[in-house]
Amino acid sequence: MDDTGTTFLLVILGLLVLFVIVALVRAVRLVPQGTNQIVERLGRYRRTLEPGLHLLIPFVDRVRATVDMREQVVPFPPQSVITSDNLVVSIDTVIYFQVTYPAAAVYEIANYIQGIEQLTVTTLRNIIGTMDLEQTLTSRDQINGRLSGVLDEATGRWGIKVNRVELKAIDPPPSVKGSMEQQMRAERDRRAAILTAEGTKQSQILTAEGEKQAAILRAEGSAQAAILTAEGEARAILQVFDAVHRGDADPKLLAYQYLQILPKIASSPSNKMWFLPAELSGALGVMAKAFGGDEAPSFESRPSGSSPLQPGDLPPGALADPTEAVTEARRESAAATADATSVGSHSGVPFDPNVEAGQRPGGPPVAPSAPPSPTAPPPHQYPPTPPVP
Repeated sequence: MDDTGTTFLLVILGLLVLFVIVALVRAVRLVPQGTNQIVERLGRYRRTLEPGLHLLIPFVDRVRATVDMREQVVPFPPQSVITSDNLVVSIDTVIYFQVTYPAAAVYEIANYIQGIEQLTVTTLRNIIGTMDLEQTLTSRDQINGRLSGVLDEATGRWGIKVNRVELKAIDPPPSVKGSMEQQMRAERDRRAAILTAEGTKQSQILTAEGEKQAAILRAEGSAQAAILTAEGEARAILQVFDAVHRGDADPKLLAYQYLQILPKIASSPSNKMWFLPAELSGALGVMAKAFGGDEAPSFESRPSGSSPLQPGDLPPGALADPTEAVTEARRESAAATADATSVGSHSGVPFDPNVEAGQRPGGPPVAPSAPPSPTAPPPHQYPPTPPVP
C-alpha cells in the first residue's frame, strides 16, 4: 500500500511539474524584431505584442497570428488588359507595400495579399481601358501614379500602406509588335534621309563657295599677270626703240636683219607655202643701194647717235624684286587659304553678296571704289612710238 501511494504521489508530482513547465512556456513570449503578434484572450482581441519579451496568462491568452512589419515586394503574374482601341496587352505589375496596423490586417481581411492582387487587376483594367495602345506605352508614370493612389486609398482600412506600384512590362500582340518595328524603322530611315540630304546640301554649298573663291583668285591672278606682261612688253619695246636709235642703226643694217628673219617664218615643217610681205621690194632696194645700185630709194639722213626719245620718256621699271614678289604671292595664298577655311567652318550662314573675301584676301570688305575725279591726274601713258625712218 505504501508503494502504491508513493508511485501515485510521484506521478502527481510529475504532472504538476509538467504543467508548470508548459504554463511557463505559454506565458513567456519572445517577439523577434520586424514582426508583431496578435494576442487574443478567450477568443477576443486583447493586444498587439511588439518586438521584445512579453508575459501572457497561460491557457487564457493565445497568439492568433504573427505579422511581418517589413516592406514587402509582391510580383503579380501577367494580366491581359484591353485598351480603348480594342487591343489586348499583357501587363506585369509589382507592388511595394507595408503593414502599418497588424490588427486590421488580420481581422479586416482574410488574405490581404490576394485582396491587393485582385484590386490591382481590376484597377489596372479600368485605367488601361481609357487609353489607346500608344498612350499605354508612353504613360507608365501616369498609370503608376493613378494605380498607386487607388490601391493606397482602398487598402488603408486593411492597415496596409501601398508605397509604390511599378509596371514591369507591357507586351502588345505579336502582330502589333511587327507593325511598331516597321514604323520605327521607317522613322529612322526618314531621319537618315533628312540628315543625308542636309549633308549633301552643305557639301554643295561649300563646294560652290570654294569654286567661287578659286575662280575669283584665278581671275585676279590672270589680270595681274596680264598687266605685268603688258607693262613689260611696253618697256621692252621702248628700250629696244631707244637702243636702236642711240646705236645709230642705219637702214642697211635693218634691211639685212629683216632678210634674216624671213627664213624663220617658214621654219615649221607644217608650212607648205611662203608668204612674201609687201615690204620685200623696199628691203631689196635698200640692199641694192648698199651694194652700189643706182636706182635704190633715198632715205633721210639723221645725226649719228641721236634718238627721238628723251631721257624722261622711259617709264620706271614696274617689275618688283623677285624675293618680294614671292613673299607677296605666299602671303596672298595663305590669306586665300584662311578665307576658304573660314567659309567652310561657318557653313550654313546666309551668303552676304557685299562680302567678297576672295577678291580681298586677308583684309576686311572694301566698298566699291568711286569713279575717278575729273581733276585727278591721268594714268601713265607711254609716248607714241615714232615711225622708224
